[in-house]
Amino acid sequence: MHRHTLKDRFYNNKTTIITMNKYILNMAAAAIALTSMTSCIQDFVPEQGVASKDQVEQAPTAFNSLTNALTSTLCGEYAYGGATELYANDFGYPATLLMHDIMGQDIAPVDASGYEWFSSWYIASDIAPSNANTQMSWSYYYGWIKNCNVLISMAGENPTTDQYAGLGQAYALRAMMYLDLVRMYANKTYAADKNAETVPMVTEATSYKNNDNPRMTNEKAFAFILSDLDKAEKYLANYQRNDVYTPDLSVAYGLKARAYLTMEDWANAENYAKLAMAGYNVMSAADYTSHTEGFSTPNGAWMFACKFKATDNNVKLNDGDGSWGSKMVTESASGCGYAANYGFPLMIDAHLYNSMPATDCRKKCFIDPSVDEIEMPKKKDDKGNMVDDVDAYNALLVQALTPYSDFPAVLAANKPCYGYVEVKFRNAGGAAGIQSQYTGFCMAVPLMRVEEMKLIEAEAVGMQAGREAEGINLLTAFAKTRDANYEYGHHNEAYGNTATSAFQNEVWWQRRVEFWGEGLAMFDIKRLNKGVIRSYEGTNHVEMYRWNTTSAPSWMNYCIPSSETAYNKSCTNNPSPTQTAGDSDPFDFGDKVGNK
Repeated sequence: MHRHTLKDRFYNNKTTIITMNKYILNMAAAAIALTSMTSCIQDFVPEQGVASKDQVEQAPTAFNSLTNALTSTLCGEYAYGGATELYANDFGYPATLLMHDIMGQDIAPVDASGYEWFSSWYIASDIAPSNANTQMSWSYYYGWIKNCNVLISMAGENPTTDQYAGLGQAYALRAMMYLDLVRMYANKTYAADKNAETVPMVTEATSYKNNDNPRMTNEKAFAFILSDLDKAEKYLANYQRNDVYTPDLSVAYGLKARAYLTMEDWANAENYAKLAMAGYNVMSAADYTSHTEGFSTPNGAWMFACKFKATDNNVKLNDGDGSWGSKMVTESASGCGYAANYGFPLMIDAHLYNSMPATDCRKKCFIDPSVDEIEMPKKKDDKGNMVDDVDAYNALLVQALTPYSDFPAVLAANKPCYGYVEVKFRNAGGAAGIQSQYTGFCMAVPLMRVEEMKLIEAEAVGMQAGREAEGINLLTAFAKTRDANYEYGHHNEAYGNTATSAFQNEVWWQRRVEFWGEGLAMFDIKRLNKGVIRSYEGTNHVEMYRWNTTSAPSWMNYCIPSSETAYNKSCTNNPSPTQTAGDSDPFDFGDKVGNK
């Protein structure tokens, strides 16, 4: 069991950047793995374990192997720390989803001590330029971009038709990574400031001269992203995939919809959202709240996903603790998992939960706080003394948890059992997954769903002149798939920014609830310039980190690691985040909780 010693080692040294010159190609397997190099373009030598384009091309079936690796490296490996440093937050793209979301208010961790592994992003600590956490995100993204660049370079100016699919995937994934990076590192959105700095551009043709590669402006970055997606459309036009684990044309359309939404190009956002959703179906309420599959198995709504496998290091090493399942699965009898067995489940923000009507099916994905109010029954012992009746209490607890799980006794045993704890993400493998983390944590993770396209369409339509009523109708139609009793107009809290319309606030509320834990929350807060509100009467956020802001908080502007700025002299940086001195005064939401 490695988790404790390695955990201690990481957090005792987290103020120092861990330099990771990892491999980009496993030559024995002729497959690309994630490089932990940054965007610095240097001439790597084989002794450093980094393969060049020429080396890749010499490997048998190199192009196809690299194409497969574009998506297989999104999760499954300890990509940052490697197989010798089993950090429990090092599990690839799904880890970034949690990094993004926990920065806001919608996820409330039970603990912020550091042993929760994602608390640094919650408390805005140890994410300065010199911190390992800062290097991790940078290394992830530019490693994936590096893989795309190598494949694009291999295809050359005149790709063969049998290279089209792989090339299209490379362009789509590169655009996806840059779209994330731009939204992570820019301190203003495209719509607010086209000249705001984002990140350096690194392509298959990039070469540093005098270590000079400044950050792109928003305008340049989005032009580049859309250009890549244009190419993805071209090369994926006739690609028919076998599953949702590789991007196809619909994913390219979906990425364009995301980009245009951020740009506030409402007409194009509408158009591409419509194109993206063709052939997909919105999840039914039964699918959304399934106790067996939940958000662990793709269905007709999932457009793009990644998946952990039993052969992955993140599952087979360190008891599966460095995986999405360990952080998100709350029902496991395996004895492993941070959410299920180590006391670090994730909760939904209490105010957001309370704003959901009882008729909204999505509320069933979180344990009602009334469970915490179950009192310990008493009984007489052999001497006639009144003592706690633990068996009776456990029976009551199991009964109370039965609506949330097919294995309520397992859920009850994983104490502490808190109200507001999520049960959205389920074990893979049913009963077998409950018993073994090596099965249960082999989950699929949604990276794009058709519901996102539905809500992009609704917002984009409603924000166009004279079409708000049409947007409200689209929003209402979607909301009724989750709550048959939905009434428009009860979920429009401004969260500090009164410049956004009541309609846009209603869409945002739906996005917050629908995609809880799926990595969209931070991007929306920055896009809409919304405040973060953690301090209010009845809050379940961690004391000392109950911060309220009136606009998107500065800690959401990711810092560039000092390894990059030391090498790339033209790369400026964002200010290091600073913590609020203490809890904010409680915010008054009034009596508007949306329970209609």
